[in-house]
Amino acid sequence: MTSSQNSHLFIPELNMRRKRLDAFSNQMKKVTAFIGTARKKHTYNAVCQFLDHLQSLGDVECEIVALSDYHLGTCRGCKQCFAKGEASCPLKDDRDVLIEKMMASDGVVFATPNYVFHVSGIMKVFLERLGFICHRPRFFGKTFTSIVAQGIGGGDEIVSYPDLVGNVMGFNTVKGSCLTALEPMTEQEKLKIDRALAKHSQRFYKRLVKSEYPVPSLFKFMGFRMARTGMRLELDDTNYDYRYYKDKGWFESDYYYPVRLGVLKKAVGSLFDWVQVRRTRNRKHGSALSL
Repeated sequence: MTSSQNSHLFIPELNMRRKRLDAFSNQMKKVTAFIGTARKKHTYNAVCQFLDHLQSLGDVECEIVALSDYHLGTCRGCKQCFAKGEASCPLKDDRDVLIEKMMASDGVVFATPNYVFHVSGIMKVFLERLGFICHRPRFFGKTFTSIVAQGIGGGDEIVSYPDLVGNVMGFNTVKGSCLTALEPMTEQEKLKIDRALAKHSQRFYKRLVKSEYPVPSLFKFMGFRMARTGMRLELDDTNYDYRYYKDKGWFESDYYYPVRLGVLKKAVGSLFDWVQVRRTRNRKHGSALSL
């Protein structure tokens, strides 16, 4: 069979794939923005503008969730969620209500003001309540981004923090935006922010309407391989993290979800495994010597 004849075998499959992509793109998308401030000022207004721009691009349903309207306890660092599962957490608050909102969304936005060169206190508390998801990621196929609002400066570095958290939790992360303006804003500042949010919403929407799970970046791939190798070497069935990976089949899979990896990336994956094995052995050896 010639290569031209062989290519015809893939035409029906490609057409079906395009139809599925078109159908997915035309579906209503749900986007939820979690805001780390009770003030309906700079951060809140930026989120409203972002969502307005987003809705102008397609069929998108939006919800704004003010974290200050929910009860969130401060993590005690007991690690029960890691070892025994999140249900064993001694804090009984609204964490799971907020997680359910994230699970029910196609897209998620974390928005925060710049408070003392970091995310706001309530946003940090919220992220710490999601710590176990960084160990057991689950938001695959969902799109994430962040918005940081500030008066003077320092926010560009803050953006990288929620973006990193989004990556680790499994989201397809679109780089967030930092918006700078004093209150009250000048007309020039308002115009500059609106343009930035319009571009940001376009980047977010483009990722939002893609149905396929992307080939992981080298950073994400490294995180997966080293995390599972470390768990395999140091944990067992008595640990919830270990059982989670085992039940998902992640100890045998190429990645968290089915994906085609090239020969080079598979070879790099073996290298990551080797590095983690060395790190674990050195750590155990160091602990033995300290005894």
